[in-house]
Amino acid sequence: MRRTLEILGTGLKMAIGELRSNKLRTFLSLFGITIGIFCIISVLATVNSLKQNIQDDIRSLGGETVFIDKWDWTGTIPYWKLMNRPEPSYVEMQQLRRILPASYKIAYTIQRNDKIELDDVALENVNMYGVTEDFNSIQNIEIVDGRYLQSVDLDRGANYAVIGTNAAEQLFGVASKAVGKQVKIFDRTINIVGLIKKQGSNMGGGWQFDDCIILPYTFLRTLVKDKWSQPNIMVKGGPGTTLAMVRDETTAAYRSIRKLKPTQADNFSLNDMDYFLNFTSNIFSGINMGGWAIAGLSLFVGMFGVANIMFVTVRERTPQIGLKKAIGAKKMTILLEFLMESAFLCIMGGMIGVLLVFILTKIISGAMGFPISISIPIMVLAVSICIITGLLAGIIPAFKAARLDPVVAIRS
Repeated sequence: MRRTLEILGTGLKMAIGELRSNKLRTFLSLFGITIGIFCIISVLATVNSLKQNIQDDIRSLGGETVFIDKWDWTGTIPYWKLMNRPEPSYVEMQQLRRILPASYKIAYTIQRNDKIELDDVALENVNMYGVTEDFNSIQNIEIVDGRYLQSVDLDRGANYAVIGTNAAEQLFGVASKAVGKQVKIFDRTINIVGLIKKQGSNMGGGWQFDDCIILPYTFLRTLVKDKWSQPNIMVKGGPGTTLAMVRDETTAAYRSIRKLKPTQADNFSLNDMDYFLNFTSNIFSGINMGGWAIAGLSLFVGMFGVANIMFVTVRERTPQIGLKKAIGAKKMTILLEFLMESAFLCIMGGMIGVLLVFILTKIISGAMGFPISISIPIMVLAVSICIITGLLAGIIPAFKAARLDPVVAIRS
């Protein structure tokens, strides 16, 4: 162990000495390593942060929820078949609630985009959601002022609503002033009873609660009659259930409600967020492969630069190598010293690349509006790549040094 530490220390001293004595030559030779590490770490850090941000947004839409819908999200069913399907109904949601376990959360939603009026101010294209009782349990909406819709509001179709922060600010100037005020939708008075906590930009799309107003389904239905869109039933399993279990039980229950025979195909779709999570994973895997290709080329060029340094170093230190071997240094000791020096040189170049990536992440984070970070696994990967590249670059020069004849080396 002690001998190994001595070899490591010697390799580090040699690498630092080489950098001090030949700064420009060493830097130019390590530039390929720096660019290679910069490419792969910047791509991995940006892509992984973007992927995590999008997938978190997707999960927030209902990561453990099944959506019963007329339309199929995968795009594998012909459009003309989907057109003939009946839409999920409020009555079917009530029947599902009687069939599925009591621990399941089941909600029915409809959507409408229209304007909200406040005196002479009109806010166009606001997302209006008509929801039933379990909607908040599935989506977990956080109210920062006032209250959420109560069961009695939802059951009797009261003209109460909760509003998103952006919509409230555009109507009232200050979002907190919205609670307790009244707005109009289709000339009907709506009482604002709660303000939804600001969620920020949602890269996964979906509900966009900052720019919406949520009302009881039974009330919104009376306002828009049959002119709503995207009706669906949301089903979330109870404790201990998996998404597969929820899908199987919901499929069986809904087929019985629709009175479908065993030989008949489903006339509905059970959608979930796993499809989008897998879809985004495949996209980002392709981007990562492109980053690896660019980085691999830079690292390959950089490896030749480091190998060149090591060949020159072996030639310059030939008398020292001969002297070491003459006083008893083994071939393995000489080999490991030069391999460690090559590895340390690559680590130095890699750390410069990581430092450049760190600076870049700070700039991009502010510009793109979401945090980009270099995770510990990515740092470990960077160091591992540097060590492997260094060992590959130094293996031939190290073997050459280890095989030198001590007498010939000292004379040279």
